[in-house]
Amino acid sequence: MYDPDPDAEDDDLWFIPASPDGEEAPGDLPWLTSSSRSAQDDLRADDWAESEAVNAAALARAAMAVGGLDDRVRNGVPGLRRRLICSEVADLGWHLGDRVTVDRLALYLVLRLAALSEDSQSLARAAWAQRRLDHAGLPHLSDPVALAEFLGRESVGVAPDAELMSRPTGTEFEALARDWAQHVDALGGLHPFVIAAGAWQGWRARGLSGDLADVEGAVLASKLAAQALRPGGLGFVPLALGGGDALRATGDGAARLFAWLRGMEQAALRGLMECDRLAAWHVQALTRIAPLSGRTPARLVDALMDWPLVSAPMLEEQTGASRAAVQRNMLRFEDMGLVREVTGQSRFRFWRAAV
Repeated sequence: MYDPDPDAEDDDLWFIPASPDGEEAPGDLPWLTSSSRSAQDDLRADDWAESEAVNAAALARAAMAVGGLDDRVRNGVPGLRRRLICSEVADLGWHLGDRVTVDRLALYLVLRLAALSEDSQSLARAAWAQRRLDHAGLPHLSDPVALAEFLGRESVGVAPDAELMSRPTGTEFEALARDWAQHVDALGGLHPFVIAAGAWQGWRARGLSGDLADVEGAVLASKLAAQALRPGGLGFVPLALGGGDALRATGDGAARLFAWLRGMEQAALRGLMECDRLAAWHVQALTRIAPLSGRTPARLVDALMDWPLVSAPMLEEQTGASRAAVQRNMLRFEDMGLVREVTGQSRFRFWRAAV
């Protein structure tokens, strides 16, 4: 029978993991907590300031691209902004775990049409992100209750449903949110794009969205970055349209910030290309429908600018026209080459602009 030596040193107890720094307080838990993860993974404000100086050229390129997109939306045809938001939300979800296509998002937003019950949480998160990017300003970051309301949680003291149990709640959320807000506040003297990078990294380090909803942190970062823009334009900064480099940044501070800024630049450039394509289609569409009578054709063009995919019920809701008028005019649009029907069916048809 094994008889342990009572005089054995603690160092010989191989089954007790050593403290990372060799010292522990008596009350410390023997695993990483949110606060210890934060201390290990976060960069300090000084690190972000040094990284901003190193990446001055990348920051200038990102600012130029995002400013160009903001100007295009501000002075472009109606519908560009909503299109960009839908595309950004779909790409954010793709890179962060919610596989919601832009077409399904559009159908859900207008008709609340979800194909599968298991998709309901992903679609609800995508719809939340679309609403926040489209309408909302930033909450008071230092107020956990205001932040919880922005995130769509009933309060910091109410537990979410079973599918979201990985999120911190109650006093844990409040403590983490206050710590994150202090982290963001410490970055206050830097460019908004850099503040947004620090906010995104800090949000993930603290696990404020759990395992399922990192889109929350991305939306907050996008709105923080938009503080560099004038009111009344784009209202958000795309992070995922050009790929996921910005969201997957690793390494030291300079490397993380470079990837973040490059991702912003790529997203803005892709947005500009999309604006060019849609603006050209809009001019072509208005020219071709000019001989048609009534207001319905022009309203249909506006709806096609707003949404990447449309159905007859969607268009009936958006334009106020009858179902028969919608279907008749969409058949005309098909003949003119303005839209493509994507299902190949005679019923329950869906169209997209032929850009």
